[in-house]
Amino acid sequence: MTAWTGRLSCSRCNTVVGRLAAFAGCPSCTAESVPMNVHPVYDLSADLSVDGDAPGLFRHRRLLPLDEGDVPVSLGEGDTPLLPMTRIGPSLGLDALFLKDETRGPTWSYKDRLAAVAVTRARADGSDTVVVGTTGNHGAASAAYATAAGLRCVAITMVSVPETMKVLMQVLGAEVVAVHQPAERWSLMRQAVADRGWVPLSGLADPPVGSNPFGVDGYKTIAYEIVEDLGEAPQAVLVPIAYGDGLMGIHRGFTDLLALGRIDRLPRMIAVEPLGPYSASLVDGADAPVSVDGRPSVAFSIAGTVATRQGLDAIRESSGRAIVVGDDSEILAAQRRIASEEGLYQEASAAVILPALERMLVDGDLDPGAPVVAIGTSSGLKDVGATAGYLPDVPVIGDDLGELDAALR
Repeated sequence: MTAWTGRLSCSRCNTVVGRLAAFAGCPSCTAESVPMNVHPVYDLSADLSVDGDAPGLFRHRRLLPLDEGDVPVSLGEGDTPLLPMTRIGPSLGLDALFLKDETRGPTWSYKDRLAAVAVTRARADGSDTVVVGTTGNHGAASAAYATAAGLRCVAITMVSVPETMKVLMQVLGAEVVAVHQPAERWSLMRQAVADRGWVPLSGLADPPVGSNPFGVDGYKTIAYEIVEDLGEAPQAVLVPIAYGDGLMGIHRGFTDLLALGRIDRLPRMIAVEPLGPYSASLVDGADAPVSVDGRPSVAFSIAGTVATRQGLDAIRESSGRAIVVGDDSEILAAQRRIASEEGLYQEASAAVILPALERMLVDGDLDPGAPVVAIGTSSGLKDVGATAGYLPDVPVIGDDLGELDAALR
């Protein structure tokens, strides 16, 4: 059986929204100029045991927004390793620093979790086409899972996105178009959803509220796996953030575990961002998020200019914080350090976790003896051009040992 009640609701005003009307967020809060995502509602008194026969993350299907007869669309996602950072952790003075390595997913990012659940829901509800506005990771995951489900996928990306990202989306089966301005993606999606009945897998509201709410709950499984591996809740979880889907989804997973008595406290959710809308919104304290000026960033996957209420709620409910890591050279240096010291090649948008950790330690904001988990959201293979820019050229030599010695010097 499943714990999902079939309903979605707004955490701010408790408005209940039907499953096919949920993608634009809460209509009541929108009318008050407070854009809010809605989220599935669960009955936590149901049988919530793990389904060992289900594929991928769907072993947790009883805590996902699925009906009893829904057939999962899985590519073996989930159960990514929680890796101890054995060199960087001690160098920072942390006894138990871990990286949840989401690059091991089918399309090398944690977006696979969102896409698996959102596409499963879309197919079960009778959709034949899904649409996504994306800078790459979301589009690649959506394309892969739509292909596995036998659905059409339309990906609306940006002209500025690296070619690797566009190729990945195309080869995985998406029909890909590019626009010049971010808001053009959302406008096109709204028209397609209204006129064609396509199901959006990413956000389409402007101002943003977050992505497909069914998919957001796919991220809950990260929290379940962390607690399974650690045997407890960590003191903090650091998550690179744009529109708050991952941060909120992981937080919702820990909230489930707290309500079920499997952990005794919520971890602090730490949002790491390059441009700072979450930090600015927390300082502002207003009900609706604030926006900041945009600019190019090597961490383009998370370079959002507007916070979402779902992201802010996850931070506030967990007594977390937002940390701005905006300098490209600092981000790329962190990427290189994680790769050279831990053997993990993370996308620049994921490498922001390391400078954020350093800031927290300077602030005295972490207990050095308690577990800390950083979410490694995506592979550096998505944008090798950015990495190549700070690496030396490869020397070309002959088969002479002296030439090798000279090159190595």
